[in-house]
Amino acid sequence: MLRGILTVGGWTLISRILGFARDMLIAALIGTGPIADAFFVALKLPNLFRRLFGEGAFNAAFVPAFTGLLHTEGVAAARQFAREAFAVMAFWLGMMTILGEIFMPQLMLVLAPGFTEDPAKFQLAVDLSRITFPYLILICLAALVSGVLNGMEKFTAASASYVLFNIVSIACMLWMTPYVPTVGHALAWGVSLSGVAQLGILMIAVWRSGMKLSIPRPRLTPQMRLLMQRMAPGLVGAGVTQLNLAVDVIIASLLPPGTVSLLYYADRVQQLPLGVIGTAVGTALLPMLSRQVRSGEAAGSIATLNRAVEYALFLTLPAALALIVSAYPIMLVLFGRGAFDAESARLSSQALAAYALGLPAFVLVKVLAPAFFARGDTSMPVKVGMGCVALNLCLNVAFMVPLAHVGPALATSIAAICNVLGLGYILYRRGQLKPDWQLKRRLLGMIGASLAMGVVLYFLQRLLFAEPSHGVLRLASLAVLIAAGLLAYAAAVPLTGAYNLRDIKRVMSRRRLQTAGVSAISPVTTIET
Repeated sequence: MLRGILTVGGWTLISRILGFARDMLIAALIGTGPIADAFFVALKLPNLFRRLFGEGAFNAAFVPAFTGLLHTEGVAAARQFAREAFAVMAFWLGMMTILGEIFMPQLMLVLAPGFTEDPAKFQLAVDLSRITFPYLILICLAALVSGVLNGMEKFTAASASYVLFNIVSIACMLWMTPYVPTVGHALAWGVSLSGVAQLGILMIAVWRSGMKLSIPRPRLTPQMRLLMQRMAPGLVGAGVTQLNLAVDVIIASLLPPGTVSLLYYADRVQQLPLGVIGTAVGTALLPMLSRQVRSGEAAGSIATLNRAVEYALFLTLPAALALIVSAYPIMLVLFGRGAFDAESARLSSQALAAYALGLPAFVLVKVLAPAFFARGDTSMPVKVGMGCVALNLCLNVAFMVPLAHVGPALATSIAAICNVLGLGYILYRRGQLKPDWQLKRRLLGMIGASLAMGVVLYFLQRLLFAEPSHGVLRLASLAVLIAAGLLAYAAAVPLTGAYNLRDIKRVMSRRRLQTAGVSAISPVTTIET
């Protein structure tokens, strides 16, 4: 499992870094103005489906079924299942894309009702959304192919494909802008073209793996009906965080101009640890839990889940506290240039701190949800998730006037905390989550080490950013701050008992055990890529 986490996390980290480069360009060129608001709303709809399918509902339903067929009935049965799924998804996603193009103004009334006060801004959002919407079918089919690769425990190509999104977007922004009406149009075309590139490279990877996919006539076979039944509730259950973010956009469109952009930039920063840690652990965890559940290894599945929680929190807790304490320097250095001024950095840093409060919960939802999906239970996360969506909406309405742009971010974090508490309680009552002594001891150590790091960051940034700085000096100050935080956490970890050097060496050097029975219950099991 650890090797799978590192593979997915490493490629996701590269993608996030390139994403920062892209967002820095966007901030410098269009800041938090109307073009930025329109583009970010246009990106939200297909991006919502990307995260639901690529990181949530589809993998939750498809990967356990595909893995089970692969290990019980062989390659031919698994390949036929994947082909049928590809055909069915291509058909109904194609229909959805056509309907979306036709009824985009109506969709925009739902997603950004506040834009109607500015007809030009509303029309721009509709135009850009029509350009980006084909990304829906492309990236969802790419998610299916990624699920095939993940089910075969080949994580590299699926994880690396997301890098293309940022590469293509940056290229279009730099080279296409002179030939289209606005930078927003160039960015929108970059979104759809990146979908073509991602699907293409994944089809090549799955073909090279020996699992050649063709597209038969779409048919709702019994297996497809079961897959769709398991996907339907999972669309909500696994994507509660994304639905909450969509609610944020709806509320933000009703707030002063620029709020949508402020929330977007803040969310992008907190998505770095969320994507690198949460997505990596969840992606690597699901196939392993599915195998252990099918083989009846209850103790092994509990141990695996404990270690996944441990790995996730080891990096998420310090990341969350660092984002809260150092939100302003981070936003100022990353985006504070061109059209993105110091006031924009200050306002977006407030939203970032509110998002960071819920970061551990965002990640743990991605860790706990596979424990349900591996057992074929996609309904319970829906029940918990829908309650949290309702809570988020109520909190957004309550916060929007007194807290303005901070309200949507804080509401989302509170809803995520309630979501993970609900999922964890249900798993605990079922006997499928039993925090062991090692997890409890190390969790206390992680909290102590994170607090020590937070103190160092607080006082150091007061020195480094006491006077206004620009360019290389500002970037160097942030680099020093980050390095000091990392060193402080690394030094505090063994002192607080979270980990010691021997633990780290044992984790990093552990190899897959050859005996299947031992491997199934090993708390640290690697995955071949």
